[in-house]
This record gives sequence, structure tokens and C-alpha cells, in this order.
Amino acid sequence: MIRYSEECKVEYREHMRDGDGTVKLTHFINAPEELNSKGRLFAKITLEPGCSIGYHVHEHDSELFHILKGVAEYSDNGEIKTVKAGDVTICGVGQGHSIANKGTETVEVIAVVLYE
Repeated sequence: MIRYSEECKVEYREHMRDGDGTVKLTHFINAPEELNSKGRLFAKITLEPGCSIGYHVHEHDSELFHILKGVAEYSDNGEIKTVKAGDVTICGVGQGHSIANKGTETVEVIAVVLYE
């Protein structure tokens, strides 16, 4: 199967997880079954300057980010770190994170959420 880019669902979320601004999500899957029911999200997240996803804890799943473009401020269980294009973050079960674009360029991230 091939899903062409124009077939991917685009969603805009205001104040995602109590973050700032509007976050753009380009969904690569239509349902968890496309990840063999082992996850619920495979998407590109676009954060314009000033936008963020607020701090949240993953209770029964984990989330990986691969930074494609830009520089972002990442909270790794409350410890603030800078991530840039090429970096990967891993937020395991029971851990928390957030990401914020504090710069002047767009930040793009591939996100995958996998079930416990």
C-alpha cells in the first residue's frame, strides 16, 4: 500500500496539551490497525515560532520524536534541553515531556506513539 502525501489527513490543534498557539499534525496513518495495533500516532508535527505542545506524562504508551527541521526547547521529564534537526527524543512509559519552538524558524518533528 502507498499513501500519497495528498491523502494524509491534516489536523490543526489549538493549545495542544495546554501549549501555546496552533500545532499542525500531518497524519501518516488512518487508524491504529495500520501500526498492527501497537501504536496510535505516526505523524509530522509542525510548530511555527511561538507554538508548543505542553508538558504531559505518557501513562500507557511512549513517544518518540525525530527532529526534521529547526531548533526546539524540549522538556525531558522537567529538564529543559535544546534539540535540533537530526536529534531523536524518547519519552518512555510513565515519563513526561513537552516541546516548544522558541526560535524564528519553523520546527518539524516526526512523532510516533507506541502502546506499552
